[in-house]
Parts: sequence; structure tokens; C-alpha cells
Amino acid sequence: MARTPDPRSAPPIRWGILGAGGIASTFATAVTQHTRAQLVAVGSRNRDRAERFATAHGIPTTHVGYRELVEDPQVDAVYVATPHSEHRDQALLAIKAGKHVLVEKAFTRNEAEAREVFDAAREAGVFVMEAMWTRFLPHVDALHQVIDAGEVGEIINLSADHGQPFVYDPKSRLFDPALAGGALLDLGVYPVAFAHDFLGVPDSVTAVGTLTDTGVDGQISMVLSYGQRTQATLSTTLWAKTPTIATISGTEGHISVAGNFYGPTSFRVQRADGRVWEFDHPGTKGLQYEAAEVARRIAEGAVESERMSWQGTLEVLHTMDQIRAQVGVVYPGE
Repeated sequence: MARTPDPRSAPPIRWGILGAGGIASTFATAVTQHTRAQLVAVGSRNRDRAERFATAHGIPTTHVGYRELVEDPQVDAVYVATPHSEHRDQALLAIKAGKHVLVEKAFTRNEAEAREVFDAAREAGVFVMEAMWTRFLPHVDALHQVIDAGEVGEIINLSADHGQPFVYDPKSRLFDPALAGGALLDLGVYPVAFAHDFLGVPDSVTAVGTLTDTGVDGQISMVLSYGQRTQATLSTTLWAKTPTIATISGTEGHISVAGNFYGPTSFRVQRADGRVWEFDHPGTKGLQYEAAEVARRIAEGAVESERMSWQGTLEVLHTMDQIRAQVGVVYPGE
């Protein structure tokens, strides 16, 4: 069943990391340990942070600021790992410098900003992809095989949740509207993208939520409807650790995806005829799979990934724009 290629089989490329926070560190570790790529430079607005990051990950070059990073001739591809509010401008900066770009999810604050980035990439002829690493994991490929084979019949309901507890801090990026904070863009993007991966674009979106004192979404429950009888029921919150599991229920059975459903994990298939079996391939952290996808597509001369296409990113952002509009979250400058 396993069709996911070994990330070490991907061509080597040279990465520059834009931003030196937690997700950037996770990405750097995955690339270093599980691919043949090189980490050649890191850029941060804070010199000490850049130098600490470079030391921790064996990166030879540090840059104070982002323009120097994207213009570094050593760098083939830039990984953008900053707050959502900065993604559009920093992706455009890298594209202008002729660099390929991998942008953390959520790709941008909204669909309109994403279109700007993709239009610029198309004109420049460079590769750009949203870093939705879940799309490239072994268990997700196996889930598609199970569903495509008709093991659970027609999908009737998909459910997924993602909640993590965060102490309220109005200065934190998670609670700051200026940094495009809130549960949806940081956590809820996973359930929404998961539903999109298996069900496509919803016919209708219904969302209810509660805002924090700073005006960003603290918690949202969502129902996405497809056709006459298929729904996705999704939730996200900044206030509690939820199971972070997913289920896919169909006319012939159901699949239970263990937490965290969006990372390397296992799942259990239970058919209506009584047959039960499991896929158990949790693996390692997993960001190496998206890094390998970037390297392979760049080597082919592609500007986008079929698995995480530009259209797919736009469709997920369109759905999240609808959700935010219903809940009442607007970011400064939108």
C-alpha cells in the first residue's frame, strides 16, 4: 500500500529559512535528518535569534533581515516560517529575487493575497507551494487508496478537530489581529484542508464561533455541506487540547484516524460486513515529505505541486474567508 517515496530519494537543493521560530526549527531538523538537502542560510530580524538558530542546526550563513536572505546566491528555495500577516510580502520578496518558495500554512491571510503570490510566481516562473505537510504523509496516501477502492462506500460524514491550549496573551501572535492570529488560520486550517483533500469544495459553509478579547477567533465549529447528504463537521479552539482525531464514515464502513490526524499516524478501517484492519505507519515528524516534494517538482521544472496545487490553496482559503466572515474576524488592512 505504501506509495510515498523516501524523502532521501529527492534531489538535493539548498534551503534558506526565513524566520527562526518553532516551526522553522522543526522543518530544519526534518530536512537535516531525513533528506539530502542542505540548509545554507537563515534570516531573522533579530541577529541573536538568527545566530542561535544557525548554531543549533549547523547552518553556515546568517542574515539580519529578509532581503539579504532571499538575495543570497547560495539559496535555491526559501522556506517562509513567519506569522501569517507577513506571508504575502515575504513570498513576493523571494519570488522577486528569483527564488522558489515554500510558505507555511495558512498560506496567506486570505484568498486575494494568495492570488497575488501565485500570479507573481507564474510570471517569474518559480515554484511556490503551501506547506500543508499533511498532504504528503504516508497515512494520507493510504487513506486515499482505501477510499478510492470503495472500502467505505460513499462518504457521508467527515469529522476532524484541532484544539490546543494557549495562555491568553494579547501580545502573542496567536491573539494579535495585526499578526493574523486566531484558531482558524493556525489550527483550523488542518481540519478544513483535510476535508478539502477528500471532499473538495463545499457547496455551503456554516460556522459559529467565539472571539477573544482582542477580536480574533478563539473557537469555531464548522459544517461544510457537499451535495445532497455529505457533510464535514469540523472544529478548532485555542482554549483546550482536543483529541485531534478524524473520522471518515461512508455507506459501507468507517475509518478512524488516530491523533494527531494531521501528522504521521495510523488509522483503523471497519467495514459494514465486519471486516476490520489497520494501517500502522506513524513514522517520524513528517515535514521532510513536503520538503522532498518541493525538491522533486523544482527538478522537473514545475511551478506548482499537483498534490498541493495553487487552486487547492485558493479553495481552502476561500472556505476560510467564508468562515471568518460568518464569525466576524477581520484583520487590519484587509
